[in-house]
Amino acid sequence: MEYNFFATISRMKYIDRWALMRNSRTENLSEHSLEVAMIAHALCTIGNVRYEKNLNADRAALIGLYHDSSEIITGDMPTPVKYYNPEIKDAYKQVEKIANYKLLEKLPKDLRPIYEEIFKTDNSADDKYMRKLVKAADKISAYIKCIEEEKSGNTEFSKAKESIGNILDKLSKESPEVKDFVEEFLPPFGKTLDELN
Repeated sequence: MEYNFFATISRMKYIDRWALMRNSRTENLSEHSLEVAMIAHALCTIGNVRYEKNLNADRAALIGLYHDSSEIITGDMPTPVKYYNPEIKDAYKQVEKIANYKLLEKLPKDLRPIYEEIFKTDNSADDKYMRKLVKAADKISAYIKCIEEEKSGNTEFSKAKESIGNILDKLSKESPEVKDFVEEFLPPFGKTLDELN
């Protein structure tokens, strides 16, 4: 018997993000997901080391890798449309849930429960907080894209950068891990390789 899960997941590289915006360099879903996974891992690590939390950083990285995999089926819904009003937002969440279920159906039954744990929260306080940090990592990754576009002379992302920056300010007040990452690791993004060395 053949199972299509990983072949389908591998198609993330064909899903371009920011489709309604002029990009100086396109970003695909695979690139974004890798960045989210690394940032989510870092946020949880900061929480554990500096704030005595008990977060599963490895699990956060795994959730980050798969966090947008439903977009293989749904495509990347532009943020202004996705969050236009509560009805559209709720309907899109349902569509994402169905898409995730369709993806999980592409696994053999004995493996499915393991992957369901990645896609679904276990409702513990630690898991909910960790998933909140994965969402923060998603916003940080989007902000990094805005920085990179701005540095390449593309003003198309200015409004998005401002909007996401406001969200990160709010998240920084709620989560010390986000505040630390934004203050310590975000400033070097957009620097040249020579400046980083």
